[in-house]
Amino acid sequence: MTPEAGPPGVSVPALEAFLGARGLLTGPLRVELLSGGRSNLTYLLSDGSGRWVLRRPPLGHVLATAHDMDREFRVLTALHPSAVPVPKPIVRAGPEVLGAPFYVMAFAEGEVLREPGQLEKFAGATRLAETLVDVLARLHATDPAAVGLGELGRPDGYLERQLRRWARQLRDSHSRELPELTALGARLGRAVPRTSTPSIVHGDYRLDNMVIDPADGAVVAVLDWEMATLGDPLADLASAVAWWDGMTGLDNPVAATPGDVPGFPSGEFLAETYARHSGRDLSALPWYTGFAFYKIAAIFEGIHYRAAQGLTVGEGFDRLGALVPALVERGHAALDG
Repeated sequence: MTPEAGPPGVSVPALEAFLGARGLLTGPLRVELLSGGRSNLTYLLSDGSGRWVLRRPPLGHVLATAHDMDREFRVLTALHPSAVPVPKPIVRAGPEVLGAPFYVMAFAEGEVLREPGQLEKFAGATRLAETLVDVLARLHATDPAAVGLGELGRPDGYLERQLRRWARQLRDSHSRELPELTALGARLGRAVPRTSTPSIVHGDYRLDNMVIDPADGAVVAVLDWEMATLGDPLADLASAVAWWDGMTGLDNPVAATPGDVPGFPSGEFLAETYARHSGRDLSALPWYTGFAFYKIAAIFEGIHYRAAQGLTVGEGFDRLGALVPALVERGHAALDG
């Protein structure tokens, strides 16, 4: 790719002019797509001496509230000085530059553990699991008002709103009949637990949404805050558990499953560690795990819809639709205990 060209979703000349006018560049801008298709698009920016990361919504069929750039930037700005490690936010802009809102943040040095080979050679798997849970507990212990996020969301009725939101996303992405997925949503709606003490929630907390120091397994930065709000912290824990070992045996192109890799502790270990760190009651965790599978299935179905229209950027996203029935089955199994 020449400096004048650019990956889908970014006009390099327009972005170079925008960043240059703010004194951020010392050389020609280069842009590389890091990931895309299932969520917001992520690009690596470089001018030969510095590196940054740009985030923008996906191309086409952007579901309401699902790809909020202002929310991500606001959360990063609030949490960067806190005990929760996040990349330093740099600048944000509306759609006038690239045709869609975006923001730029500092590049976090480390490794994103997304491939099976990375996990297989990673030393200190138990330490990694403990660190992942420790950061989650720190997030949930952070006072939203103290960091300027007291108005980020409405924790009352969070779980009911989440169920309505993902049911609506499924309707907006409808391309095939999935009666068992609809039935899973109905089962969840009939048994909503009383919300745990509310906190800041990440909304998509899992191993490959963080940058890891390969030397000691420390979390350098937690990424992808597009769904952050105030709500029920056990939804975050269940998400982490579902992505950790709830997808064992599935051909998942999004991220490697630690539960498939010998030497990595179980999702139950994550839950037990979280209970010790947070002191929260986890007796209702099966419901939250069922909801986690429902939500992931809804997200994958939305990507399946975009992939069928040729609107995904990146490889493997055309395979996600085939995983939805298995996710639904595991959601029902979680509710069955």
